[in-house]
Amino acid sequence: MSVGSFAAQVWTDHATKVEHLSVSSPIPAPDSLPALVRLHSECLTGDVFGSYRCDCGEQLEHALALIGEQGGTVIYLRGQEGRGIGLANKLKAYALQESGWDTVEANEQLGLPVDARDYQIAAEILRQLGLTRIRLLSNNPLKSERLIHHGIDVETMVSSEVPSRAENHKYLQTKRDRLSHRFSRLADHPIQQS
Repeated sequence: MSVGSFAAQVWTDHATKVEHLSVSSPIPAPDSLPALVRLHSECLTGDVFGSYRCDCGEQLEHALALIGEQGGTVIYLRGQEGRGIGLANKLKAYALQESGWDTVEANEQLGLPVDARDYQIAAEILRQLGLTRIRLLSNNPLKSERLIHHGIDVETMVSSEVPSRAENHKYLQTKRDRLSHRFSRLADHPIQQS
Protein backbone atom coordinates (compact mmCIF):
# COMPACT_ATOMS: atom_id res chain seq x y z
CA MET A 1 0.00 0.00 0.00
CA SER A 2 1.55 3.28 -1.11
CA VAL A 3 0.50 6.30 0.95
CA GLY A 4 2.96 8.93 -0.26
CA SER A 5 6.54 10.07 0.03
CA PHE A 6 8.09 10.53 3.46
CA ALA A 7 11.38 11.62 4.96
CA ALA A 8 12.56 9.30 7.73
CA GLN A 9 14.89 10.25 10.58
CA VAL A 10 16.24 8.15 13.45
CA TRP A 11 16.44 9.69 16.92
CA THR A 12 18.44 8.09 19.75
CA ASP A 13 17.38 8.54 23.35
CA HIS A 14 20.81 8.92 24.95
CA ALA A 15 19.52 7.89 28.39
CA THR A 16 18.04 4.56 27.21
CA LYS A 17 19.94 4.07 23.91
CA VAL A 18 16.58 3.27 22.26
CA GLU A 19 16.24 4.44 18.66
CA HIS A 20 12.96 6.06 17.59
CA LEU A 21 11.81 7.00 14.10
CA SER A 22 10.06 10.03 12.66
CA VAL A 23 8.39 9.73 9.28
CA SER A 24 7.39 13.13 7.88
CA SER A 25 5.45 14.15 4.82
CA PRO A 26 6.76 17.11 2.78
CA ILE A 27 3.19 18.33 2.24
CA PRO A 28 2.54 21.52 4.26
CA ALA A 29 -0.37 21.54 6.71
CA PRO A 30 -3.53 23.01 5.11
CA ASP A 31 -4.61 26.60 5.83
CA SER A 32 -1.82 27.31 8.32
CA LEU A 33 -3.08 24.61 10.67
CA PRO A 34 -0.59 23.07 13.09
CA ALA A 35 1.08 19.91 11.82
CA LEU A 36 -0.80 16.65 12.19
CA VAL A 37 1.24 14.31 14.44
CA ARG A 38 0.78 10.67 15.38
CA LEU A 39 2.77 9.29 18.32
CA HIS A 40 2.71 5.58 17.62
CA SER A 41 3.90 3.19 20.31
CA GLU A 42 5.74 0.17 18.99
CA CYS A 43 3.48 -2.88 18.74
CA LEU A 44 5.31 -5.81 17.20
CA THR A 45 2.26 -8.06 17.34
CA GLY A 46 -0.05 -5.54 15.64
CA ASP A 47 2.30 -3.51 13.43
CA VAL A 48 4.34 -6.40 12.04
CA PHE A 49 2.29 -9.57 12.54
CA GLY A 50 -1.17 -8.04 12.05
CA SER A 51 -2.64 -9.21 15.35
CA TYR A 52 -6.40 -8.81 15.59
CA ARG A 53 -6.20 -8.38 19.39
CA CYS A 54 -5.51 -4.65 19.08
CA ASP A 55 -6.04 -1.83 16.60
CA CYS A 56 -2.38 -0.75 16.42
CA GLY A 57 -1.49 -1.90 12.90
CA GLU A 58 -4.63 -0.35 11.45
CA GLN A 59 -4.01 2.90 13.35
CA LEU A 60 -0.48 3.09 11.94
CA GLU A 61 -1.75 2.54 8.39
CA HIS A 62 -4.52 5.12 8.93
CA ALA A 63 -2.00 7.65 10.28
CA LEU A 64 0.41 7.19 7.37
CA ALA A 65 -2.42 7.54 4.85
CA LEU A 66 -3.83 10.68 6.50
CA ILE A 67 -0.41 12.29 6.93
CA GLY A 68 0.46 11.31 3.36
CA GLU A 69 -2.58 13.35 2.24
CA GLN A 70 -2.47 16.25 4.70
CA GLY A 71 1.16 16.50 5.72
CA GLY A 72 2.58 15.95 9.18
CA THR A 73 4.67 13.42 11.04
CA VAL A 74 4.41 9.96 12.58
CA ILE A 75 6.78 9.43 15.48
CA TYR A 76 7.30 5.70 15.97
CA LEU A 77 8.23 5.21 19.62
CA ARG A 78 10.19 2.03 20.16
CA GLY A 79 10.39 0.29 23.53
CA GLN A 80 6.75 1.02 24.35
CA GLU A 81 5.35 -2.44 23.60
CA GLY A 82 2.21 -3.26 25.58
CA ARG A 83 1.77 0.33 26.88
CA GLY A 84 5.36 0.19 28.09
CA ILE A 85 5.48 -3.22 29.81
CA GLY A 86 7.59 -4.94 27.14
CA LEU A 87 6.98 -7.82 24.76
CA ALA A 88 7.46 -10.70 27.23
CA ASN A 89 5.07 -9.16 29.76
CA LYS A 90 2.62 -8.33 26.99
CA LEU A 91 2.47 -12.01 26.04
CA LYS A 92 1.91 -12.90 29.72
CA ALA A 93 -0.90 -10.34 29.79
CA TYR A 94 -2.37 -11.94 26.66
CA ALA A 95 -2.49 -15.30 28.48
CA LEU A 96 -4.38 -13.67 31.36
CA GLN A 97 -6.78 -12.07 28.88
CA GLU A 98 -7.48 -15.55 27.49
CA SER A 99 -8.59 -16.43 31.05
CA GLY A 100 -11.10 -13.57 31.10
CA TRP A 101 -9.17 -10.59 32.48
CA ASP A 102 -9.34 -7.36 30.50
CA THR A 103 -6.18 -5.56 29.36
CA VAL A 104 -6.07 -3.31 32.46
CA GLU A 105 -6.70 -6.17 34.90
CA ALA A 106 -4.07 -8.34 33.19
CA ASN A 107 -1.36 -5.72 33.78
CA GLU A 108 -2.51 -5.32 37.38
CA GLN A 109 -2.44 -9.10 37.93
CA LEU A 110 1.19 -9.07 36.78
CA GLY A 111 1.99 -6.23 39.19
CA LEU A 112 2.69 -3.90 36.28
CA PRO A 113 1.50 -0.36 35.58
CA VAL A 114 -1.58 0.01 33.40
CA ASP A 115 0.31 2.48 31.19
CA ALA A 116 4.05 2.92 31.74
CA ARG A 117 4.74 5.02 28.65
CA ASP A 118 6.53 8.33 28.84
CA TYR A 119 6.37 10.93 26.08
CA GLN A 120 9.33 13.14 27.03
CA ILE A 121 11.43 11.80 24.14
CA ALA A 122 8.50 12.39 21.76
CA ALA A 123 8.28 16.01 22.92
CA GLU A 124 12.04 16.40 22.41
CA ILE A 125 11.80 14.98 18.88
CA LEU A 126 8.89 17.30 18.09
CA ARG A 127 10.89 20.31 19.29
CA GLN A 128 13.87 19.24 17.15
CA LEU A 129 11.50 19.05 14.17
CA GLY A 130 10.17 22.54 14.97
CA LEU A 131 6.72 21.16 15.85
CA THR A 132 5.78 22.78 19.17
CA ARG A 133 2.13 23.37 18.18
CA ILE A 134 0.37 20.30 16.79
CA ARG A 135 -2.86 18.51 16.01
CA LEU A 136 -2.53 15.12 17.73
CA LEU A 137 -3.82 12.11 15.80
CA SER A 138 -4.94 9.93 18.72
CA ASN A 139 -7.91 8.60 20.67
CA ASN A 140 -5.94 8.73 23.93
CA PRO A 141 -6.29 11.97 25.94
CA LEU A 142 -3.39 10.87 28.19
CA LYS A 143 -0.99 11.37 25.25
CA SER A 144 -2.22 14.93 24.88
CA GLU A 145 -1.90 15.62 28.62
CA ARG A 146 1.63 14.22 28.77
CA LEU A 147 2.77 16.15 25.69
CA ILE A 148 1.35 19.36 27.16
CA HIS A 149 3.20 18.56 30.39
CA HIS A 150 6.41 18.36 28.33
CA GLY A 151 5.81 21.74 26.68
CA ILE A 152 4.05 20.82 23.42
CA ASP A 153 0.94 22.84 22.54
CA VAL A 154 -1.69 20.29 21.49
CA GLU A 155 -4.23 22.48 19.75
CA THR A 156 -6.68 19.67 19.11
CA MET A 157 -6.99 15.91 18.96
CA VAL A 158 -7.93 14.26 15.67
CA SER A 159 -9.57 10.83 15.90
CA SER A 160 -7.50 7.83 14.86
CA GLU A 161 -10.42 5.44 15.31
CA VAL A 162 -10.47 2.42 13.03
CA PRO A 163 -13.29 -0.15 12.77
CA SER A 164 -13.45 -2.79 15.48
CA ARG A 165 -13.62 -6.52 14.87
CA ALA A 166 -14.80 -9.42 17.02
CA GLU A 167 -11.25 -10.16 18.24
CA ASN A 168 -10.56 -6.65 19.59
CA HIS A 169 -14.00 -5.34 20.56
CA LYS A 170 -13.59 -6.08 24.29
CA TYR A 171 -10.08 -4.57 24.22
CA LEU A 172 -11.41 -1.36 22.65
CA GLN A 173 -14.33 -1.22 25.10
CA THR A 174 -11.82 -1.49 27.96
CA LYS A 175 -9.72 1.32 26.48
CA ARG A 176 -12.87 3.45 26.22
CA ASP A 177 -14.41 2.60 29.59
CA ARG A 178 -11.30 2.28 31.78
CA LEU A 179 -8.62 4.36 30.01
CA SER A 180 -10.86 7.20 28.71
CA HIS A 181 -10.02 6.66 25.04
CA ARG A 182 -12.35 8.49 22.68
CA PHE A 183 -14.30 6.19 20.39
CA SER A 184 -17.37 7.58 18.68
CA ARG A 185 -18.17 4.56 16.50
CA LEU A 186 -17.52 1.68 18.90
CA ALA A 187 -21.00 1.41 20.36
CA ASP A 188 -22.80 2.57 17.20
CA HIS A 189 -21.61 -0.07 14.76
CA PRO A 190 -21.85 -3.84 14.95
CA ILE A 191 -18.69 -5.85 15.39
CA GLN A 192 -17.11 -6.88 12.09
CA GLN A 193 -16.38 -10.55 11.67
CA SER A 194 -12.99 -11.43 10.22
